[in-house]
Amino acid sequence: MPEVEDTASSSGASELLEISSEITLFRKYEIGKLLGCKEGDRYHAPVAPPEHRQAHRGVGYQDEDYFVMEFAKGGELFTRISRGRFSEDLSRRYFQQLISAVRFCHSRGVYARDLKPENLLLDENWNLKITDFGLSAVTDQIQPDGLLHTLCGTPAYVAPEILAKKGYDGAKIDVWSCGIVLYVLHAGYLPFNEPNLMAMYRRIYKGEFRFPKWTSPDLRRFLSRFLDINPEKRITVDEIINDPWFKKGYKEIEFHAEDFELKGDSNQSITGTDCLNAIDIIPFSTGFDLSGLFNEG
Repeated sequence: MPEVEDTASSSGASELLEISSEITLFRKYEIGKLLGCKEGDRYHAPVAPPEHRQAHRGVGYQDEDYFVMEFAKGGELFTRISRGRFSEDLSRRYFQQLISAVRFCHSRGVYARDLKPENLLLDENWNLKITDFGLSAVTDQIQPDGLLHTLCGTPAYVAPEILAKKGYDGAKIDVWSCGIVLYVLHAGYLPFNEPNLMAMYRRIYKGEFRFPKWTSPDLRRFLSRFLDINPEKRITVDEIINDPWFKKGYKEIEFHAEDFELKGDSNQSITGTDCLNAIDIIPFSTGFDLSGLFNEG
């Protein structure tokens, strides 16, 4: 394991609560299944910026819906990281693409809730694409207290406020996960990695991690703002965009409302619809029939 130095305890509330036995702990592959009706699967973005994997066409056949997805030829970002950590400049390049995509999602009221290298794909030009919104939430799922309450995510990337089971802001937990992704790109390993799941949760809850010795001062400062256990003090997406470390070589993409209008038949309209699901999208995919692939004989 690479040498590490300088323990960095995230700045947060002055008093850290001990993790009580009442906090439910989950196995590594169980926490992502606690969605009931899988709310996020009802929502699909018909048009998205370059950093999102695109659903080009949809067709309904009998009782099932089929989508033809953009092919991410480069595979998972995780596969590239597993071969060795990235340079700071390469980490910044991919992180800029990730934040651009997350910023777009949040502007449309969508919170991914499961950002990790396994859900970041690469196209033939090695540009990043976000995929797998199965655990995502939208604004109409926010409870009267202004927070989300579903326990979900991947253990090593989950924010401490999810563990506290008191509700959380979808944007703030996505920012935490982005910080973990940036750490992994730069270090080549997880900041809170522990063989014992409970021990890992304790470290996450207290914000206990170490920087690799090769981490620059600017990146240390930047990462510390992501991994702040106090969500109210955690860096925001707008602050990320304006940070000197992030801005180096960054070309901001401007999105306009007209860029995301569905282009269907001229006599069709979707007025009054803020969120479109699979059934809404299918009528706009005229002339595309996959039924021959599924008919017997």
